[in-house]
Amino acid sequence: MNLPGIRSRLRGAALLALLPLALTACGSGDAGGTAAVGAQASPAPTDDPVAAVRTVESVAALLPAEVREAGTLRVGSSIGFPPGAYYPNGTDKAPAGQDIDLADAVAKVLGVRLERQDASFETILPAPGSGKYDVGTGNFGVTTERLKTIDFVTYINDGQGFAVRKGNTALTTKVTDLTQLCGLTIGTGAGTTFEATLTAQKGVCAKAGRKPYDVKVYSENAATLTALQQGRIDVIMSTINGLRYQAAQPASRTTFLGEYHRLDVGFAFKKGSPLTKAFQAAVNELIKDGTYARILRKWGTSASAIETSRINPREHA
Repeated sequence: MNLPGIRSRLRGAALLALLPLALTACGSGDAGGTAAVGAQASPAPTDDPVAAVRTVESVAALLPAEVREAGTLRVGSSIGFPPGAYYPNGTDKAPAGQDIDLADAVAKVLGVRLERQDASFETILPAPGSGKYDVGTGNFGVTTERLKTIDFVTYINDGQGFAVRKGNTALTTKVTDLTQLCGLTIGTGAGTTFEATLTAQKGVCAKAGRKPYDVKVYSENAATLTALQQGRIDVIMSTINGLRYQAAQPASRTTFLGEYHRLDVGFAFKKGSPLTKAFQAAVNELIKDGTYARILRKWGTSASAIETSRINPREHA
């Protein structure tokens, strides 16, 4: 999806103190921006559907014995945009968001504690293979290319979309074809599916006899929206849920231009990880007992619900 938290911690903290929103670029999830200067940080909803979750021994038994004995899992989390994962009260306080709640709920079903480490989006996917993290979260979209080196356990369906500054007449309708972007400057996140899509399709404008679009890649969530508001880019490509959430906040002054491409989103593991079956079973347990639906309802992402978690599904056509 590649729906996305990428930023330097210090600069992001300063900006998020002033601005509520961060976009993502999908992994779907993946990189983003913030809202207009002077806005307050978005408060997190107060309900806590995770509180009632208990360990399910039959699911916890799917974990490797050494993991059960240790009782912890190392999680690399890309944090920076609502509703997925962000810091509503500053980076010195706990993060909140859909991805945070889902990961915490899965951990409770499995009877383990998460050791969460904040990391930039583009550094997490290579990390499970190196052993730095046991699992990665960050609205990572499942793509054919990523499946070559990463195992995924799906938990939502998000994807790619576009947004413009409110009142911008350069692009006023839903983007269904990238030729609609010809001659425009697009901002997106580093290492995301958005960047990959725009790079792979950059020749479409020449084929159509039109001026090519330009892509500017940002490694910080705050930078993308700032560039949009300052007119340095014409359009943002990011996650459906992140852009839709952002457009609903008046201070962001953006207009969501609809869905472009749906992607399954999942927890990321090293190839061949023994953790995937346990995580899949835990997500399905949360779907069955209703916790999953309550978490998505809390964050306004019910339209991204899945019926069952899968391991390594094919990328959507």
